[in-house]
Amino acid sequence: MPEGVLSEDDTARNRAATDTERTLVVGQERPIRISTGHRIRHHSGKCSRPHGHNYEFVVEVTGELTEQGWVVDKGDITTVLYEWDHRFLLEQGDPLIDAFEQSGDGDAVVVLEQPPTAEVMSLKLEEKMLEAFPDTVSDVSVQVCETNELCASY
Repeated sequence: MPEGVLSEDDTARNRAATDTERTLVVGQERPIRISTGHRIRHHSGKCSRPHGHNYEFVVEVTGELTEQGWVVDKGDITTVLYEWDHRFLLEQGDPLIDAFEQSGDGDAVVVLEQPPTAEVMSLKLEEKMLEAFPDTVSDVSVQVCETNELCASY
């Protein structure tokens, strides 16, 4: 058989493996919303100033069905997202981190290794969800909409 061509047995096995996976989509018609502040520290425009957004999220989770009959509980998705609700996202090394801590609001800050853009937020939320969800989950995709004009997914 030529290289790269699957036999009928291999094709059937691959189809059987994917036939048991399902995808849960949360927020497609009514996005999950949180309010979060941030700033893009090294940006040359107005986004370098502290400001906030009412972010909207659509989350897709793919995996095997659990004993409960779902891929993942919707509450597990919102638990991860709500960890950032009414928080301020800052890049590691931002002097505002110290200002929040000195004011007694250190618990209001989420420190990221990269600038808190929608793209980075999408990536970090996907990583957090994959860590939090059961091993039966094979993929997570998070769309982050900062405004109606700016949405990112990884």
